[in-house]
Amino acid sequence: MSLIYLQTLILALIQGVTEFIPVSSSAHLVLISNIFTKYNNPVLMDTSLHLGSLIAIVHYFWKELVDFSNNKKILTLLVIGSLPLIIIGYILYDYNIYENLRSIKTIAWSTLIFGVLLFFSDKFILSKSFNENLNLKNIFIIGCFQVLALIPGASRAGVVITGCRFLNFNRYDAAKISFILSIPALLGASILTLKDTIIKDQILNLNIILGIIFSYIFSYLTIKYFLIYTKNFSLNIFVLYRILLSLILFYFIYF
Repeated sequence: MSLIYLQTLILALIQGVTEFIPVSSSAHLVLISNIFTKYNNPVLMDTSLHLGSLIAIVHYFWKELVDFSNNKKILTLLVIGSLPLIIIGYILYDYNIYENLRSIKTIAWSTLIFGVLLFFSDKFILSKSFNENLNLKNIFIIGCFQVLALIPGASRAGVVITGCRFLNFNRYDAAKISFILSIPALLGASILTLKDTIIKDQILNLNIILGIIFSYIFSYLTIKYFLIYTKNFSLNIFVLYRILLSLILFYFIYF
């Protein structure tokens, strides 16, 4: 395996694992991409990895997504929950603001701050479930939390789970809501950047395809086992990891 394919495998592993747990995939991809310099088009690679995650989440929840298509209430709520991120995300992308946020200092502080918020949210009483308590008010609040994911290091899964836990949803359903709301987010990001990059550079090579495949495999496994984890354990391990990562980054930034 050549170095470029090994790097793709590593990036796909990072994307697949970190996209669906509350540690921020974008932060890890930015940090690792600063080490890997072989890619002529890192934006396309980043987007391809997200596309692999999108395919995995659709595959895993396919039966429920089909059921949602016959349940106008749930489908409408999920659309409403996705709108804040789609609208704000498009504005940031259109004005090229998002790239200016992708600094190590931003990642370090958001990793710490949103890790602390995750810790406190996970102390809330488990009383609400996806099927019984998801309503217009809850989904709008969750959707607003998801906008915070546009800050590198915040973690889309992390902020959605944090919002759900503050609203007293149990961990399993908080993770489930996070997964399902990731579909429009991943789809929108993939369409925007893939469209522009492929039209401009006409790049769609074997390495990009492998990135999608590897990302799909690691994403699917992460979704499966993280849902099992949420039924049995707290989120403290992810809080601890975020604090340790932020402290390491602070050391390199300020010392």
